[in-house]
Amino acid sequence: MPRPKHDPLEVVRAASELWDADQEVGYLARVFTQTSLPYRDPGDVPWWGRRNGDLSLTVQPGVTVGPDGQTRSIGYPYGTMPRLILTFLSTEAVRTKSPEIVLGNSLNEFMGSLGLRSTGGKNGSITRMRAQSERLFKASLSIEYKGDSKRQVGAKLSVASAYNLWWTEGGISDPSDSQASLFTSVVMLSDEFFREVTAHPVPLDMNALKVLGGSALRLDIYAWLTYRMYSVRKQTTVPWELLWLQFGSTAADNRFRRRQFRLDFTRQMAQVLTVYPQAKVDATESGLVLYPSPTHVPPVPMTPELRALARSL
Repeated sequence: MPRPKHDPLEVVRAASELWDADQEVGYLARVFTQTSLPYRDPGDVPWWGRRNGDLSLTVQPGVTVGPDGQTRSIGYPYGTMPRLILTFLSTEAVRTKSPEIVLGNSLNEFMGSLGLRSTGGKNGSITRMRAQSERLFKASLSIEYKGDSKRQVGAKLSVASAYNLWWTEGGISDPSDSQASLFTSVVMLSDEFFREVTAHPVPLDMNALKVLGGSALRLDIYAWLTYRMYSVRKQTTVPWELLWLQFGSTAADNRFRRRQFRLDFTRQMAQVLTVYPQAKVDATESGLVLYPSPTHVPPVPMTPELRALARSL
């Protein structure tokens, strides 16, 4: 399978391998196709947010108590790693219909299939996965919808209500190992996250993620475009102003930054379209024009079992 690519030409070459390949379907909770986590570390700030029209997401980092007894922030989840972890958890929740996600070999294989080899050291994939999973599971997320001036709609959302992770040199402990099975790594998804992903799973092509995984922005554009194309019934223009609020930088807002964002977004969008060529999209002066297009992955059937499970939470 193609591994995540950074060079545009490599993305095109890898994408060409997918055109005649069977799709491997995974899922992502709908809220993370409409909003996104940081691309880079926001640093020592109390909160961070994104807005998509009337919907907004606010993230606050988790805290821990250091050896000196002082509390400190553990930092924000950012970059590609937490996005891939969220996709894995969402996929497993839909597949198993259980909020208890057993990790170990399944997560290691999942990461390996996306080109993330288990490497140690300060900047190795194991170190990054461990840090980003801790940041993701401890972060506090708030979702707010402001579509009606007379109504307030909001919710608190955490990804995990509990977790028990055992790390080895190869990553997460493998439950098939007789010794490691005594300490199986498990994540218990929060009721809110489990309800969101089982009631509103957005299907994605996992092979597409394998090609696009070298860029968090590419992953976000692909997930958003896949979700939007389920509802586009007529030509729709999404203004650059709205795209800036949803995908743009948290750096100083000025003309130069917005021009650079537009260039970056257009460049990454072109690479997304190499794996999703059915999407009809035009970048214009006023914004991104979406035309009715085939969905990249067929809609997931909402079975009576899944529907009953989501309603019972």
